[in-house]
Amino acid sequence: MSVLPDPGASRAVLIGTSRYDHLEQLPAVSNNLTALTGILQGPHALRLPPGHVTVVENASHNHMPVTAVREAAAEATDTLLVYFAGHGLVDPHGALNLALPHTQPGRIETGLPYDWIRDVLLIDSAAQRHIVLLDCCYSGLALGRMSAPQDLADQAAVEGTFLLAASAETRTALAPVGDTHTAFTSTLLDTLRHGIPGGPPLLDLDTVYRHLRRTLEARGHPVPQARNRNSGALVALARNHAALPASPATNAAGPEPAHRPWPDPASIRTVTGFLTSLAQVRELSGLTQQEVSRRSAGRISTGSISRLINRETLPATWDTTATYLSACGVPNDQIRQWRTAWQELRRNAPATPEPNASAPHGETGKAWRLSALWRGRGH
Repeated sequence: MSVLPDPGASRAVLIGTSRYDHLEQLPAVSNNLTALTGILQGPHALRLPPGHVTVVENASHNHMPVTAVREAAAEATDTLLVYFAGHGLVDPHGALNLALPHTQPGRIETGLPYDWIRDVLLIDSAAQRHIVLLDCCYSGLALGRMSAPQDLADQAAVEGTFLLAASAETRTALAPVGDTHTAFTSTLLDTLRHGIPGGPPLLDLDTVYRHLRRTLEARGHPVPQARNRNSGALVALARNHAALPASPATNAAGPEPAHRPWPDPASIRTVTGFLTSLAQVRELSGLTQQEVSRRSAGRISTGSISRLINRETLPATWDTTATYLSACGVPNDQIRQWRTAWQELRRNAPATPEPNASAPHGETGKAWRLSALWRGRGH
């Protein structure tokens, strides 16, 4: 069964190179990073807190992206997503090398070996699931790198890994001159924003891959490649917005409440995940806050609903949450599962915002943008 990651226990690291000293410029990559950050943090996809998305753009040294991935890998216990956009090169051993601003063809020490990222995921990561998105030339080379020696796979003990590459190992990716985004990322963003008509309620990675493949092939663009390990393909990147109610309803609309793709309480592990899922319930119900209040027979006001779905701490009592869920149409058996999740969090989590959920502290989990100094100076 497809599952959306818990945003409170998940992290994303977005790496991109748009400016080069020795290679063709890729200005669309900067737009990729901005747009994908917004998607991952917004209502279209994972709803990650700002402190859970790290952007490394135009890194001046190859250790900078690796450090960012290592920090996120230590913090994520649910899902870790790593994205790279930029030039991809092939080293003398036939492996993928990710190009940074100062990368020179034939000088492998000036780039970022993909294997460095791979080793962090396999050895150092605490996440149960990994998603790797590579929007670069020859990114299909990384597919052969996902099969690690058995001892490393055992050490990683991950539930699933899914790698999606923009092109085959012998093909270049496409960055049309003048376009806002690269071809692969543009199609990915469009899919997450608008969904797939006729697709499943949750856009799992296998569904996204098949849709991207059909769409890009029909446009004559390079065809993406994928590699799934264990249950990685079942991780969802977003809800299918093509299947959500088109507008708030004054009466029950769309599928019957029992068959709507409600958030799964069993997948909630953090306070952030609990609160984010509460907000999603009203969205999936297709109801306005006024309508939810009316359906509760006045037991919760619109103000109480707003405070409930916009709070930063776990509710101290259960009754308001139960009334809200019932008024939205969540079935009673699922409401009982919600209460179990709430009770578990009450026992194990402090009644304060989680570290990095809204206000990062120190360097751990901090949303930061690493850029080469020359970028800010206009060089």
